[in-house]
Amino acid sequence: MALCKIFPFAFILLCCSCYLISGQRFDYPTANLSTTWINSVSAPHSVDFTDGSRVRAILLRGTFGPKYACGFYCNGNCDTYLFAIFIVQTNSASQITSPAIGFPQVVWSANRNNPVKINSTLQLTAQGDLVLRNADGTLAWSTNTAGKSVAGLSLTDEGNLVLFDSKNATVWQSFDHPTDALVPGQKLVSGMKLTASVSTTNWTEGGLFSLSAIDNGLVAFIESNPPQTYFDATIGGLDPSGGSNYVKYLNGSLTFFTNSSGTTELVLVSITPASSAQYMKLESNGHLKVYEWKNRWGEVDDLLTGFRGVCNYPTVCGRYGICTMGQCSCPISSNSTTYFRPINVRLPNLGCSEAKKLTCNNLKKHRLLEVEDVDYFTFTADISNTDVNTCKRACLNKCSCKAAFFRSGLNSSRAIGECYLPTEIFSLMNNEKDKTRYDSVAFIKVQV
Repeated sequence: MALCKIFPFAFILLCCSCYLISGQRFDYPTANLSTTWINSVSAPHSVDFTDGSRVRAILLRGTFGPKYACGFYCNGNCDTYLFAIFIVQTNSASQITSPAIGFPQVVWSANRNNPVKINSTLQLTAQGDLVLRNADGTLAWSTNTAGKSVAGLSLTDEGNLVLFDSKNATVWQSFDHPTDALVPGQKLVSGMKLTASVSTTNWTEGGLFSLSAIDNGLVAFIESNPPQTYFDATIGGLDPSGGSNYVKYLNGSLTFFTNSSGTTELVLVSITPASSAQYMKLESNGHLKVYEWKNRWGEVDDLLTGFRGVCNYPTVCGRYGICTMGQCSCPISSNSTTYFRPINVRLPNLGCSEAKKLTCNNLKKHRLLEVEDVDYFTFTADISNTDVNTCKRACLNKCSCKAAFFRSGLNSSRAIGECYLPTEIFSLMNNEKDKTRYDSVAFIKVQV
């Protein structure tokens, strides 16, 4: 009888215990004021991956699958670290797993220009500032939010790192400070941009390429003086004074939104719809690529190539290299004079070096090397409705001009056309007339 009375109570207690266990939260997505994290070998949630990367997570949102975390990240010899947001694989207990295939994918970093060393610290101060310091105490990065009523720190489901106040309003967020990547749900407000890293191994914000949201769309540039456009998805007839236009990364598209005259939506770029975690990154070579987790990370889209083709990238064949169906060569003259040589004959994509460097000491030493059916990835007419000889003279008379590109109608004998005079030359390309429907000739300035 006593056993019968005890058994129902024990059963209820067991059920309650199971409920408590199943309801336990294992992730750690938030932090309070006056919290400090140290980038040390004994730090919790530290994982080494077989690709040479290492993470020491301080916040992690969610369980089981690819999830967002933030913390210290390094790759290679791990002499220096970034404070970054990354996507990692987790199990049902929010432990980071799959070190052999689930390599961390960095989607934002705070200090790409100022990496820190071991024993550096991240502190959410009592005054509400998030501060990254080197081991010697020198400041590496800060949100500059002290005294702005910050109540805590949170990593959202969308991968946005947020400092919030007592009313849960956003005081500061990483989405307002994009680096070289976007995640679904993130937007680029007019004036924001992605800036590529220097290379795949040097994450410094010093790359040549940027992708900018502007009042009427999205534009990709290569740094020059002035910058040269290599991708343009813009919309005409919009009122630029609204100030609230933006491009948002939706599932399946980069979509342009404007609120200046009623909400308007227009798909600028289509993307493969995500079936798992996905993000896009502006690479150091100017490509905008989309990556997705499908049992391992892989590329699913090379977005701008679909619009422009492989030869329209500014550095595809290096400086002065001519791209023809993805193959690179150097400009050659009709006589025996060599004006350009490949930098490396085994790696023609590195570009071409000038036999003699251009100088402005004596303009009479300048000549124009004519290269038929060669075009350029961008074209802004410096002289309109002109003839080819006027175009050539304009370049020869202007020291900063590095080449004259002349476009005219098919079979027009170059009687009249448009003239572009860039001050810096990147890769050139063969003009596919059946697609462009115009004639093009390049006159490259050389030193004799």
